[in-house]
Amino acid sequence: MEKGSVAICFVQHAISGLRARGIDPVPVLRAAGIAPGLLDLPLARVAAERYGALWLGVANALDDEFFGQDSRRMKCGSFAMLCHAVTDSQTFAQALDRIARYFGVLLDDIGVRLEREGDLAALVLTAPTPHPPGVFAQETMLVMLHGLMSWLLRRRVPVRLAAFHYREPSYSAEYRVMYSRQLAFSQPATALWFDAALLEQPVRHDARSLRAFLRDAPYNIVVKYSDRNSAVAKVRRLLRNQRAEAWPTFEEMAASLHLSASSLRRRLMDEGASYQDLKDALRRDLAIEALSNTDQPVAEIAASLGFAEPGAFHRAFRRWTGSRPGAYRHAPQP
Repeated sequence: MEKGSVAICFVQHAISGLRARGIDPVPVLRAAGIAPGLLDLPLARVAAERYGALWLGVANALDDEFFGQDSRRMKCGSFAMLCHAVTDSQTFAQALDRIARYFGVLLDDIGVRLEREGDLAALVLTAPTPHPPGVFAQETMLVMLHGLMSWLLRRRVPVRLAAFHYREPSYSAEYRVMYSRQLAFSQPATALWFDAALLEQPVRHDARSLRAFLRDAPYNIVVKYSDRNSAVAKVRRLLRNQRAEAWPTFEEMAASLHLSASSLRRRLMDEGASYQDLKDALRRDLAIEALSNTDQPVAEIAASLGFAEPGAFHRAFRRWTGSRPGAYRHAPQP
């Protein structure tokens, strides 16, 4: 499964429910392997698996799998029961309808409905109460919905448009990775739009595949499934399979994908990426992963990522995250 990293703003949002209830978030952060001092670094990021561990930690502390973002708790075990309820669905449409109805039972302040409009369909968020749900509640619902959609069809479901009822946040660039490259803000409703033809696709899951899915949740909900056919996914996959110091030139990468350099460049541009951006993002995520999960010396991490000397790695890491590498292991405690 493709690994990645999560912006620190989502960590801040995730622990807001703890703080609102007077619960110290520091032990939960530490148990998830996240240095609390990273909260003070606006550009910091955490490994996706650490964010998944934090989600579980907050859920256990609150007995709420929805981060305390709804006036009714989504008690621990609710998500698993939802998955059991949709596993035997015959079609994608039937599964999405069940998901919408199930969330209507679980939560009070936010709901979801399935809409169809021409050759597009959408999961649209609703507000059953007069008070609109907060931004993080909507973000969390979309992450859960898209993760479920992708699991049901065993591939990342392409979102043609991610629409948001609220104004564009400062971290909206994250949404292009989380949801879609096509974003619209200040819309009538928050919704994920996708090809309506997918609604007739069969759902083929059983008890075994459900157990495997739940075993990795919520990490696989955060990461979802990569679009393996996209140019970005193919390039990133080839890079991950090689040591950084051996990464090919752009022309060599294009040749390995049986494309001309101009064709690969155009495809990457269409997907909102460049080869250098992909290499930088992968180096960043691999560095965060190593710093978070291993005791490997920083100098060795730098060398494994293709940096000629540690100083260059330190400068690059500060540019990527706003902090030095050691902060991910030894951040000052608040």
